Amino acid sequence: MRSVTHIVITWVLLAALLAASGTASGATSATARLAPGSYTRSVTMDDGWKREYLLRVPPGKARPRPVVIALHGGLNDMQYIRDSTGFDALADEKGFVTAYPNGFFGTWNAGGCCWFARMAGIDDVGFLDRLIDTLVREGLADPRRIYLTGFSNGGGMAYRYACERSTRIAAIGVVSGSLAVPCEPERPVSLIAVHGTADPSVPFGGGGDQDWNNHVPFPPVQAVMDFWRSIDRLPPLDRIVLDAASTVCRTSLGAVRSSQVEFCTIFDGGHTWPDGTGKGVAASPLIWDFFTKHVRP
Repeated sequence: MRSVTHIVITWVLLAALLAASGTASGATSATARLAPGSYTRSVTMDDGWKREYLLRVPPGKARPRPVVIALHGGLNDMQYIRDSTGFDALADEKGFVTAYPNGFFGTWNAGGCCWFARMAGIDDVGFLDRLIDTLVREGLADPRRIYLTGFSNGGGMAYRYACERSTRIAAIGVVSGSLAVPCEPERPVSLIAVHGTADPSVPFGGGGDQDWNNHVPFPPVQAVMDFWRSIDRLPPLDRIVLDAASTVCRTSLGAVRSSQVEFCTIFDGGHTWPDGTGKGVAASPLIWDFFTKHVRP
């Protein structure tokens, strides 16, 4: 984590570039469906700003597939989240497309957080709209099976997108993230959240600061789960579906399984994406398994 002084100095030096930040919705030309493999690509916003993302297309016949969009944490980048989650290998095995967008100077505008993207008012919701539109138009994505996941600041961005674009996604998965924006989704949202009880950055029981210059505390993770349960009109999280490797997952299902909230607690887990080698079970297979149960109406 960089110091506040370094962040402020960097912000001042980069302020002249904010004119390029733009708001959202330009067009990328349709292309032939991509062959299996890894790509570095971009989408063009209305003002000409090109925003980058990494893409992994799994082996197999070209067809619209489920898509997992993974959002990096604050002061990280698209390569970091690709490496730390291991989604590429899982995608090749299970047959889904993965996309890893790059934030604005390593950050996402998730409402109360974070840093450059928040202060510049970057339209990251518009960026994700454009990315999804592109993948659907190019025949890579099944529009009913678009999934969003993220770590820390990226998890907060996943929450924000679910709040503002609930009709576009089938489910979200959040690791060590928090809801930091007013939220009134148009429809119920299925989600799985993974959080360590010893997280120092986004405290499990709430507290801390949402940003270096925003001293509003994070809500307790349980309160965020209760909020989504109320939105989805779900009963309490009282059904244990996993109890292993310092991890307990509790779930709540709707009467007709139309929506679901699952909350995985990692005891003594910190602020990290669990890969199965330390505290907690590996998060990526857990999240993908949850996603497979949900298709957008």
